[in-house]
Amino acid sequence: MPSPITAEPATAGADGAPSPLRDILAGRRGRLRLALLAIAAGGLAAGLIAPALGASARLGGAALYGATLPVLAALLVEKAGGLRRGDVGLDIVAALAMGGALALGEPLAGAVVAVMYAGGQFLEAYAEGRAGRRMTALLARAPRSALRHGPDGLAEIPLDAVRPGDRLLVRKGDTLPVDGRIAAGASALVDVSALTGEPLPVRLAAGEGALSGATNLGEAFDLLAEREAGESTYAGIVRLVEAARAEKAPMARLADRWAMLFLGLTLVIAGVAWLASGDPVRALAVLVVATPCPLILAVPVAIVSGLSRAAEAGVLIKGGGALERLAAARVLVLDKTGTLTAGTPELQRIVLAEGAGDGALGEDEILRLAASLEQASSHVAARALVAAARGRGLALATPTDVVEQAGDGLAGRVEGRLVAVAGAPARAGDPPGAVRARIALDGVVAAELVLADRLRPGVEDLLLRLRGPGGFARVVLATGDREAVARALVAGLAIDAVDAECAPGDKVAVVGRERAFGPVVMLGDGVNDAPALAAADVGIAMGARGAAASAQAADAVVLVDRLEPVAEARAIAQRTRRIARQSVALGIGLSIAGMIAAALGWLTPVEGALLQEAIDVAAILNALRALAPGPRGGVRVGAGGKAALSSPAPEAGGAS
Repeated sequence: MPSPITAEPATAGADGAPSPLRDILAGRRGRLRLALLAIAAGGLAAGLIAPALGASARLGGAALYGATLPVLAALLVEKAGGLRRGDVGLDIVAALAMGGALALGEPLAGAVVAVMYAGGQFLEAYAEGRAGRRMTALLARAPRSALRHGPDGLAEIPLDAVRPGDRLLVRKGDTLPVDGRIAAGASALVDVSALTGEPLPVRLAAGEGALSGATNLGEAFDLLAEREAGESTYAGIVRLVEAARAEKAPMARLADRWAMLFLGLTLVIAGVAWLASGDPVRALAVLVVATPCPLILAVPVAIVSGLSRAAEAGVLIKGGGALERLAAARVLVLDKTGTLTAGTPELQRIVLAEGAGDGALGEDEILRLAASLEQASSHVAARALVAAARGRGLALATPTDVVEQAGDGLAGRVEGRLVAVAGAPARAGDPPGAVRARIALDGVVAAELVLADRLRPGVEDLLLRLRGPGGFARVVLATGDREAVARALVAGLAIDAVDAECAPGDKVAVVGRERAFGPVVMLGDGVNDAPALAAADVGIAMGARGAAASAQAADAVVLVDRLEPVAEARAIAQRTRRIARQSVALGIGLSIAGMIAAALGWLTPVEGALLQEAIDVAAILNALRALAPGPRGGVRVGAGGKAALSSPAPEAGGAS
């Protein structure tokens, strides 16, 4: 079902688990690739079995031709489109091998190449099965209509029909449809965290501006529209996401980077063999051995393995391109609220008023009474007080006669006592970004409760790990919060720069600026982060509690409400890329050796195809190492209590 993790329903298998195979089959291209693989494998099997069953050689040969021709035709159509775009890939070697085998009467070699090519295409589709997600959650959250006051009362109108000056009713739980101002005689409690990153709801008085995309947490209120829907804040965020997505260049396959050199070398060796021997079959043998099946197969196998490992670690990476970009990234841009911090305020301490601790009224009793009253509120700070009281094992009573007071407070009776909770200014010594709630009992101030959104546990050690050997060269904080709060919060952390008071477009600008230092990873969780997530080379969304829009704009989603999986995913991506490169080098090296043997006449086309099978197995077995847990860098605590980096020993033969 749609969730902050994925905008499209996950296709489930018989056991209810997501099925990448069914995701592939849901698309026309995926079904075509499976059909080609089935035709090629079936034709090869029929061609090999037919003689054993007493069928004529012509029938067996026809089966082998039938195995090869559809795959060759599909490849030629695809390459024609690629060549028009200037994309010359190694697939052209497979086309030459299949075409040459059929032309020279070597259908068995052609069928083997067809099976290997079709299998590689299908595995590539498997690896990219979840790559092209739409931003359906972002669009679904945007309201489609509004309730407008008119001469005949309230009327529901299309969002496009809203005009500046219209008086709109915003019900509890509704998303504000357009930018506007709170009408006279009204007030509003709105959640703007998805827009600004501010974790606490905002109380808006009559005449104050309100942004589209905010959520009404309080009672219904009237909004005076100031802009049309297309010109409002939320629509602008949607456009930023779409524009950033359109500007991101597609990632070329790892194998294609070597295409021109390997293709040229193959044609030279095949041509020399033909000219030297006068036998075109010898050139065909070279092409068959050179068919880049290790590149077509081993790289997707390594990528699928890496994607699987990352998912086990708690990060869903949407495709092999994102995995490779994550491995290569040099800069990490972090959001604050909900990413670096927990995203919800927590009770830090209770400051008793003078004399309030005497007698029966201690901290726990004052908190119990306040939390009992706050059960009647949906305010995030109220939920924090309730959670703190329950965390201390306090038994909460049911409040009565609850009324909302002017400002941001509540009043009511708890067990016969008059209890009031209202906001109070933060004081010197409070944590960065803290707020205070003043508690009055029977008209007398009893205490002030200090609440703040704190850094997630282990953030310091995590940043050290991310900055360790092979890690990010630069870490930047980009937040919508105030600069003083942001700098105080991250003081002492391994962060190179702080950009505060950032609107969504400002975060996109930060990503663009930081790209001068290398590929950029953006980590965030709110709708306000979605444009920057889409603009970054790799966007990673905190999906467990974050906004659905950010999850859809991102290339990867953290499935749990912790930051540690980000470091795990980075290490997995780097190891996967290393193994994929090893598989490419192994496949190319063995193929070159085989091409030389074929050019010297030591291999027939069929023998070359069988040798190529052996090369495939070697490359794929190496690629499957990406499934195994690799050595991990981490943070250990030394004798002096300081965090020290530990890094894995490099793998034998691996490139860092």
